[in-house]
Amino acid sequence: MTSITIPGGLLVAIEGIDGAGKSTLAKGLTERLRAHGVAVSTSKEPTNGPWGTKLRQSAESGRLSPEQEVEYLLADRRDHVEQFIEPALQRGEVVILDRYFPSMVAYQGAAGLPVEDLSKANDFAPRPHLMLLLDVEPATGLERIRARGDRPNHFENEDNLALCRQIFLGMPERTKCVIDASKSEADVLEDSYALLIRQFAQNIGGLSLENIGKVGALMEGHLS
Repeated sequence: MTSITIPGGLLVAIEGIDGAGKSTLAKGLTERLRAHGVAVSTSKEPTNGPWGTKLRQSAESGRLSPEQEVEYLLADRRDHVEQFIEPALQRGEVVILDRYFPSMVAYQGAAGLPVEDLSKANDFAPRPHLMLLLDVEPATGLERIRARGDRPNHFENEDNLALCRQIFLGMPERTKCVIDASKSEADVLEDSYALLIRQFAQNIGGLSLENIGKVGALMEGHLS
């Protein structure tokens, strides 16, 4: 069976503070799309590449300065765009990212670096067709982190997450859609999937019989 693709692909970035439910949503969207025959590629940032690995290690120790973090994040993202994101989009796939450049803008912005400069440094990165911003109170995010058995790192304190949340909400990204992530996992998935279907329909082009069939397959996943 041939997978459903879309000319130029569809880039979906899932963003939000720690504990908002990004990984859970990425998994849920991926499973639903694949169940209805859509070609999907998923990834996360920082990646598992050399730069991303260094960043995750530093998150536990807090050894890097904000400037060093930006340097590593940009190097990691350049590799990610070149090796994963752009090829998947060229194949016509839906690309779902668990964090993307908006997270760098929010977290390094909360660390004191100029938000506008951080945004400009990411001009090389493809813009998401849909940015799903999972919005939740910092206290709730921290509760979820602890509930899953993890120990909050140096980024994950209420004051810092509050600053990150403020920056996320203030981002002017045209395709940003804010989702109430305090709702149940199932409700967040339904809200997000409905937005994804809408964006898919906009990107797919003219209403040929083939395209109507593609959107119909996704709608079936929303209504079932």
